[in-house]
Amino acid sequence: MTETYPDHPNLQGNYAPLRMECDLNDLIVEGEIPKELYGSYYRNGPDPQFPPMGGAYHWFAGDGMIHAFHFENGKVSYRNRWVRTSRWKQERKAGKSLVNIFNPMEPDPLWNPEGENGTANTNILFHAGKLLALEEGHPPFEIDPFSLESIGSWNYDGNLKSPMTAHPKIDPLTGEMIGFGYSAGGFGSKKMSYFVIDTNGNMKTYEEFDAPFSSMVHDFMVTSKHVIFPIFPLTIDIERAMKGEPPITWEPDKGSHIGVMPREGTVEDIKWITDAACFFFHPMNAYSEGNKIIADVMQFEEAPGFPHADGSTPDPKKAEARLNRWEINLSSNSGNINKNYLDDDIGEFPRMDERFSMLNYRHGYYACSIGNHPPGISFNAIAHRDHQTGTKEFFVLNKQDAVEEPLFVPSSKEAEEGKGFLISLAFRGTENRSDLLIFDADNVASGPIATAKLPHRVPHGFHGNWRQGE
Repeated sequence: MTETYPDHPNLQGNYAPLRMECDLNDLIVEGEIPKELYGSYYRNGPDPQFPPMGGAYHWFAGDGMIHAFHFENGKVSYRNRWVRTSRWKQERKAGKSLVNIFNPMEPDPLWNPEGENGTANTNILFHAGKLLALEEGHPPFEIDPFSLESIGSWNYDGNLKSPMTAHPKIDPLTGEMIGFGYSAGGFGSKKMSYFVIDTNGNMKTYEEFDAPFSSMVHDFMVTSKHVIFPIFPLTIDIERAMKGEPPITWEPDKGSHIGVMPREGTVEDIKWITDAACFFFHPMNAYSEGNKIIADVMQFEEAPGFPHADGSTPDPKKAEARLNRWEINLSSNSGNINKNYLDDDIGEFPRMDERFSMLNYRHGYYACSIGNHPPGISFNAIAHRDHQTGTKEFFVLNKQDAVEEPLFVPSSKEAEEGKGFLISLAFRGTENRSDLLIFDADNVASGPIATAKLPHRVPHGFHGNWRQGE
């Protein structure tokens, strides 16, 4: 019999696991779903099937669960499935969790470390005919795009020799997918990988290099001319882990190190720029402009959710992100990065019209906290920022509701930038269930033009993407 889940903030409320799989063929819809929405929206997030071993838990540690919404002719269906990784199968057979994220050196005796034992719980995207569930500690995991059946780990015919980031970038002009992996020489190593996968799913480039130190590198940036590797002082130390201490901690004295590589070059051409300690999980976009790189990022003063290496308690106010514009002048000898906050509101999960990824762009979207919002890491509003005019519009949900990452879907391939729709999941706190919201991206402040209603809740998760129907 499954034990009670521990009293942990990431296992309560809408962070609590759903622990079920289901199919709903025709969701009740308020409003009218645009006929232009023809395809599938996939969202990934953690849903631990068993209480964590030893009672210690982190939001990043739960088993991956895919939630799929299929759109056709103004109707939407829903399906969710766990990603059946080796870890998921082992723990299902044992009837309990077998690994403690905070003490990975002492797993349950039933644990078999062989095989792909990741969680596949962070992102999901479609590239070169494959739907891939991503989590930065392991290779991708392939999922059937219709049934959500788990197919298995995918390492590009053995050519991917490292973990893969949960945030690869797809070049809108070439269709190539550009990625990296940290801890490429094993957990805690400072070796990183860089690779490029063509539109047919073949790996055309794979290289490795050493970062200044071992760091958790959640995301990176790519422009039409450059690749930017941000190494923040969220350090990984295997010796700490072997002593039973937290393996990942915040060490601001190490500062930030930003690696800039020309896309036409190799990892031997990386130039490192040192800067004050800061952190981001996610950039909105980056582009090259002459000898400058412009990058819009959701910047924290320090990494949220991780302890300090010296044992001191993190400052929760420093673990709040705001939209910040970086300007990296590659012709300057100062090595400085000019940073300017564009917004005073707390925000995260920035997105854009991906057809303009890596290029000078106008429209950005993100989840944010405005006014009286639910406690903890939650967001109660969807924001649209117009970088050309410097203005922001937003839609705020009810007091007890929370919203997640907004996804932009163009109204057509040829539509001008920003013409399309935003899709986002919303948790209805008073009803303890979720809705899928569809906005006109040009008029976010007016609220959703359609709402697909679920009879159950979708636990807070991370990222999602769109697969256009054929």
